[in-house]
Amino acid sequence: MKKLLYVVFFVVFIVIFLYVNNHWLVVSKHVFESEKVPASFDGLRIVQVSDLHDARFGDDQQKLIAKVQATNPDYIFITGDVIDSNRYDLQQSLQAVRGLVDITDVYYVLGNHEVATNKVSEIYEALSSLGVHILANESTVLKRDGERLAIVGIEDPLMGTSTEDMLDIATANLPDDMFKLLLAHRPEMFRTYVKDGIDLVFSGHAHGGQIRIPGLGGLIAPGQGLFPKYTAGVYEENTTKMVVSRGLGNSSVPYRMFNLPEIIVMDLKKK
Repeated sequence: MKKLLYVVFFVVFIVIFLYVNNHWLVVSKHVFESEKVPASFDGLRIVQVSDLHDARFGDDQQKLIAKVQATNPDYIFITGDVIDSNRYDLQQSLQAVRGLVDITDVYYVLGNHEVATNKVSEIYEALSSLGVHILANESTVLKRDGERLAIVGIEDPLMGTSTEDMLDIATANLPDDMFKLLLAHRPEMFRTYVKDGIDLVFSGHAHGGQIRIPGLGGLIAPGQGLFPKYTAGVYEENTTKMVVSRGLGNSSVPYRMFNLPEIIVMDLKKK
């Protein structure tokens, strides 16, 4: 009888552990401080949402939407994999987006899963109809009090164009010294972003390493293999910083461990 109770306790513990690890939304806050931040954009708040896949956070994604709204963002960046190619359900994925566009302007770039569906045009059309700003190897310039910064977005290299070429296309009309924010799904291309002189990159894709080993980091990530380098948090090289979201959902591997779903908040600060 005692052994049976231990087994039941263990099973219940595992169920609760897995549920919490895959449904407990956390907000990670960061500050990007630089002399290059235009003074009129000092205090700008960006919220990043990434790798939703088919995860659900409350009815009609209300828990996720409320969590984002509570951060009071100026802009929301979606950095790919808003859908899952293995369980493609565009209308379900759009539930979250519908709520996010009611909060503020939303900018979006493709992830590899959107490309894998072979329905990129359908996804673009659906997102655009909701008012999402799609950045398909292009940039947009924000203006405040005579100062400017650029939001740049590139597609996933599965579209058939190299990251280097996509960046060249997206930034072709921007001055070299303009402050640039980049939405790019793949963190493993960090050295390319550094080479291009991007100031701040928002990325995802790695799912935090799926299983995080306390004190060591992520276990495995697509495009990086075992013990990947870029899985979560902020990375810096030269004058470029990259924030990697642990994301929200899962794909081929169904569970996260020691790896809570994450919303990123990034505040810009003039140094």
